[in-house]
Amino acid sequence: METTGTRRSLARLLAIWALTRVILLLFVFKVYVFPGPDVTSDVSVIYQGWYDVLRTGTFPLNDVTWQYPPAAALPILSPALVFWLDYPSAFFVLAFTADLAVLLLLLYAGLRPGRSVRGAWVWVAGVPLLGPTVYARYDVMVTAVAVAALLAGARRPRLMGSLAAFGAMLKVWPVLLLLAARGRAAWGWAALTAGALSAVFAFTMPGAFAFLTFQRDRGTEVESLGALVFHVARQYGWDGQVLLNYGSVEFLGPYVDVVSSAALVLSGLAFGWLLLWRLRARRFEARTLADAAFVGVLMFTTTSRVISPQYLVWLVGLAAVCLCFRESRMRLPVSLVLAASLVTVLEFPVYFSHVVASDGLGVTLLFLRNGLLVAATLLAARELWRTTAARPAPTPVPAQPARARETSLPS
Repeated sequence: METTGTRRSLARLLAIWALTRVILLLFVFKVYVFPGPDVTSDVSVIYQGWYDVLRTGTFPLNDVTWQYPPAAALPILSPALVFWLDYPSAFFVLAFTADLAVLLLLLYAGLRPGRSVRGAWVWVAGVPLLGPTVYARYDVMVTAVAVAALLAGARRPRLMGSLAAFGAMLKVWPVLLLLAARGRAAWGWAALTAGALSAVFAFTMPGAFAFLTFQRDRGTEVESLGALVFHVARQYGWDGQVLLNYGSVEFLGPYVDVVSSAALVLSGLAFGWLLLWRLRARRFEARTLADAAFVGVLMFTTTSRVISPQYLVWLVGLAAVCLCFRESRMRLPVSLVLAASLVTVLEFPVYFSHVVASDGLGVTLLFLRNGLLVAATLLAARELWRTTAARPAPTPVPAQPARARETSLPS
């Protein structure tokens, strides 16, 4: 009976995954038009432009929108593998394949003894909540590498370290997967992998690390937590502008540099908290690797000067790994991330014009989405500290019966 129920549950999960992913493909291939601005233009214009430059053996040195570590060249060049399709179509197919890979990894992990398929359900439900943007950015490919690294975890620390480093060379944030790594194996292999990749790109392709300068010069993007200051200030006469800058729509004008600096301070405080947690943590379990990575990425996403919609793909992937463990205490933060994903697709792309205009609908959606992320961050951090770093309450000593005390007294 239990086997039959499991098979039915898996069949239902796979059917829902297939249905929702076909719908996403129909949108990115423009069989149906998704509301709002065209999310696929990043692939057909920006990515394809980078592809043409990267094929010449150099990075896009004259394009400030190139703000990624050197291994990001690999997913941008990967559509060449599907040579019989045009560039955008090949990219969408590969993004779909990465999505499928994440599902299979989560199912493999969730069906092991003591694990749960709830993680796979989180992925199946969370990705379509973000709309077609998921297949129009390379973040789903990075997330696949991160999920594989976390699931390698305790059993294969060397593999985890190598995958985490490879992910970090794709888009930096997977370095946070190592927060709860213990021993030298994971960190050692991460350092070796990152060093080897850096050397290969530095010696073979000019401009491998130009992204560091481009990233430094970014401002406050209109969807970020700090941007709420200017969305409200515009209602009272703030005379700044909203312009496309460094590849995203940002606020430019008075006090923007102050808010951007405040965001960096918040990220610094988040790093300080994570360092304190790592020094204080004493109880490490199988789920701790995933929980710590989830908290770390939540913190840096929420405090960032930029909260692009595709950042939620990272969080959904890490949330799914957390819930692969039956004893995970991250259920409420995961639910909040899923809710934030639904609001995200509303603020971009559906009602993005309202966000740019800072009108009532746009500001409400941003307050709701960013509020959900802040709440998820605080709750997840609290659970991580409580389950790994907080001192357990002392066990009360049972009182001796009165008669026993009397017999123990000297006569």
